[in-house]
Amino acid sequence: MATDFYKVLGVPKSASDKDIKSAFRKLARQYHPDVNPGDTAAERRFKEISQANEVVGDVKNRAAYDKYGEQWQHADKIEASRKRQGGARSHGGQSFQFEGDLSDLFSGGGNGRFDSLFRRAPGRQRGQDLEHSISVTLNEAYHSATRTVQLSTGGGPGARIQVNIPAGVADDQRIRLSGKGATGMNGGSPGDLFLNIRVLPHSSFKRDDDNLRVVVDVPVADAALGGEVHVPTLKGKALALNIPTGTQAGRTFRLAGQGMPTSAGGFGDLLAEVRLVLPDELTDQQQSLFRQFRDSLDNDDENAAAGD
Repeated sequence: MATDFYKVLGVPKSASDKDIKSAFRKLARQYHPDVNPGDTAAERRFKEISQANEVVGDVKNRAAYDKYGEQWQHADKIEASRKRQGGARSHGGQSFQFEGDLSDLFSGGGNGRFDSLFRRAPGRQRGQDLEHSISVTLNEAYHSATRTVQLSTGGGPGARIQVNIPAGVADDQRIRLSGKGATGMNGGSPGDLFLNIRVLPHSSFKRDDDNLRVVVDVPVADAALGGEVHVPTLKGKALALNIPTGTQAGRTFRLAGQGMPTSAGGFGDLLAEVRLVLPDELTDQQQSLFRQFRDSLDNDDENAAAGD
């Protein structure tokens, strides 16, 4: 039984392109192999939804699929065949007539018009462009990654090729690999392969174009008196950050060159936002010190009011 790609993504046939994209992203996050290491069932499911998105997630492919179903990849050939058949039925307004043995029709004998019609060799045809959706983690987008892609053709599974995902790749980016699509016909050039990239969310870092954002916990005492904290990076090495005296919650520090790789060969910045934290429990002495601190603030307010 043919696969219903709409059912694979859990959307109706009338779903908008936006709904299809949203459904794919949700399922990709759920079944991605990096999220489910060693889970073969999740890996199979991820391949199914990737193939479904390759078809109904593309405007041209979806139109062909809605019209021809599982034969969608042969849409151009089907249309061309129908045009040829229509021309054969009525060529120049005159119907063809054939006299003689039917076998002569295919052996080169008989009517010359039939001979040229059925024996004419088609010209070179460029191979079909193919699309494949790939999900990568933010770490892979930072360092680059490789994937083995199973190409899907109208005649069944195609070749398996290894593709490189460049460092700095962005979410929704489309990568073109020239000549990696379907093989051409009669000496025609091969088509291209287009990779649709999905960068999965990270638990700590948030991407902002070429910059990265991260929240850094700063003890309230260090925020008040000054201190040092360590900021994580996607390079895998934490950086020391000096916290000035009187640092407020929400203050953002810019660490130059610690963001994502850029197309120009450099790096964006890392933006570290301060989040103040208190100990889970305070000792009696610590509570007493905090009370003294609060009282001192109250006294400062009273003195300021009296001075007014």
